[in-house]
Amino acid sequence: MELLYTGKTKNVFKLEDGHYLLKFKDDVTGENGVFDPGANTIGLTIDGAGLAGLRLTSYFYSKLNEQGVPTHYVDANFDDATMTVKPATVFGNGLEVICRFKAVGSFLRRYGAYVKEGQDLDAFVEVTIKDDDRQDPPISEDALAMLDLLTHEEYAILKQRTIEISKFVGTELAKKGLTLYDIKLEFGRDAQTNEILLIDEISGGNMRAYKGEQYIEPLELEKIMLANF
Repeated sequence: MELLYTGKTKNVFKLEDGHYLLKFKDDVTGENGVFDPGANTIGLTIDGAGLAGLRLTSYFYSKLNEQGVPTHYVDANFDDATMTVKPATVFGNGLEVICRFKAVGSFLRRYGAYVKEGQDLDAFVEVTIKDDDRQDPPISEDALAMLDLLTHEEYAILKQRTIEISKFVGTELAKKGLTLYDIKLEFGRDAQTNEILLIDEISGGNMRAYKGEQYIEPLELEKIMLANF
């Protein structure tokens, strides 16, 4: 098993059968010890966060696969906190796609002169470039096409799937009395077919969920969502 990449929250290994293995860590993004799914630095380490993220990711990916949504998910091993996935290539050095239902986080920091904190947003989708040095700058559809990162047709697919997946996650959370404020997804191209796939994870580490006015921490979110599951 070959280590290919050491990431902020996961390590990536190449398996002999051509698949990849993601090893989930207990590190989460944020700043100064405060969790922030939109941050591009490690803010703190939470014991058990890796396994909780894997369990929730497996839950959502299994349901999405059943619905025919293209993903890279194959299976998970909770004992080792690992997930087996199909090989996929990213767009450029990687893109992050955020779907926002409430004005919080970086959206509020950028546009606070025009919105109130927690204001409703209509599944607003924005794409950012994975670039720590430049603090993951947002990028427009036209710029993505001009830089040969994503065609206009691919962008339309990306946006549609982002909204559909995010609303699905929001519906699942609502069954537990929770509200999804925003979620960050990643996509890539299937290495075999070139089809656009949902990749990486869907967990408390890449979304903001609330119960009323109370923010739900990643570990607590996993406990609530997977209770009696």
